[in-house]
Amino acid sequence: MTDTTRSTAPAPSTRSRIIGDVRDALRGKQHDYTTGPIGQAIFLLAIPMVLEMVMESLFALSDVFFVARLGAAAVATVGLTESMMIVVYTLAMGLSISGTAVVARRIGEKDADGAGRAAVQAILLGALIATAVAITGALMAPTLLRFMGAGDDVLATGTMFTRVMLGGSATAFLLFVVNATFRGAGDAAVSMRVMWLANGINIALGPMLIFGIGPFPELGVTGAAVATTIGRGTGLLYAMSRLVRGSGNLRVRRAHLVIEPQTMLSMLRLSVNGTFQVLVGSLSWIVLVRFMAVFGSAAMAGYTIAVRMVMFAMLPAWGLGNAAATMVGQALGAKDPDRAEQAVWTAARYNVAFLGLMGLIFGVFAPAIVRGFTSDPAVSTVAVDGLRLMALGFPMFAFGMVLTQSFNGAGDTATPTRINIGVFWVFEIPLAWALARYSPLGFHAIFASITAAYSVLAAVSFVMFRRGAWRAKRI
Repeated sequence: MTDTTRSTAPAPSTRSRIIGDVRDALRGKQHDYTTGPIGQAIFLLAIPMVLEMVMESLFALSDVFFVARLGAAAVATVGLTESMMIVVYTLAMGLSISGTAVVARRIGEKDADGAGRAAVQAILLGALIATAVAITGALMAPTLLRFMGAGDDVLATGTMFTRVMLGGSATAFLLFVVNATFRGAGDAAVSMRVMWLANGINIALGPMLIFGIGPFPELGVTGAAVATTIGRGTGLLYAMSRLVRGSGNLRVRRAHLVIEPQTMLSMLRLSVNGTFQVLVGSLSWIVLVRFMAVFGSAAMAGYTIAVRMVMFAMLPAWGLGNAAATMVGQALGAKDPDRAEQAVWTAARYNVAFLGLMGLIFGVFAPAIVRGFTSDPAVSTVAVDGLRLMALGFPMFAFGMVLTQSFNGAGDTATPTRINIGVFWVFEIPLAWALARYSPLGFHAIFASITAAYSVLAAVSFVMFRRGAWRAKRI
């Protein structure tokens, strides 16, 4: 009887601990991520970060789901505009990388004032860049669509959509930056709530404004852009209010509201590499879209659906990558590089398991998934084949994602920049071009090149991470 009791007693205790950790993670309970079990720390950070990205994924899917009802030209408009928005996201992510790294390092050093000052500098830089990008994008929307290969049908349908999306991109830009400072501080639950609010409004308003439901005007595809801008603007206002009121580890006080040239220059140096790092990868997606556009609107629509589905899986996985980056930054601030490395391997195992499962689901159920977005046989063929080809590389996607985020968390933005140049521009783009032009693969060449590139990225990142130069990075 006693032996039986001993063998079964740990189960309730483990279950209770997991439930308690989930509750603490969602509530945003303060936790010192520089000490204690690494698995628990990753778990506490990853839950809100993954849920934050799940909402972003749901928005991306719901957006294309409703727009798909308007026809292939509308879906192609979204695909081409999102490719341009990648540049906006890239600039925001580059600055976000430096914001996360510096705030995390200050928190690890137990310097709360330094973290607050770093957050202010990141937001000031973000506001300047975002304003310039938004004005330029709104004015040049038709020209940019033509440059991306849009036909007359897309120009007629989507010019206003593109103008609103690019003109309202400042909200998306600043939302990236503010949430990055929360994540660096370990206040992941705050960034989760911000994103759920912003994208919840997006999802609710989208169909209302697209189809003119109830008192709302029928704006067609433009309605999706208006809903997105309103949702992100609301989320940004909430995020700024939490920053001022204090989110837990991070709070901006009146004394922090000054320009600190040294801090700003340090962050600029990090963000230049970070921006170029992401830009290299992002521009490669734009080139791939341009390659796909040669195969027609149906191929473009199928590509857009397939990539949106991949992003649905990839964005939650980015949550685990972000958790690893925060752990690395705070552990290095606490002068414990061994803990930082252990956190990376733990997060990588979790991520490979998650994306491996998602890849299996996509591979098996691709036709059923795509039927939820389109009934056009030509579009469906491209989407199903593309989804299955990219799903084959999900485990490698997952592994490389965590490693590159970990370099960034350490403030070593130069290493992943060099890796991205080699993988995406020296390997992926020439491969896609050669296969699309000289092989019988047709549009399949684009998807195959994506999977091959991310597999190479994972292998190269592993080698560079094992060398350990990131351990000595000072920021």
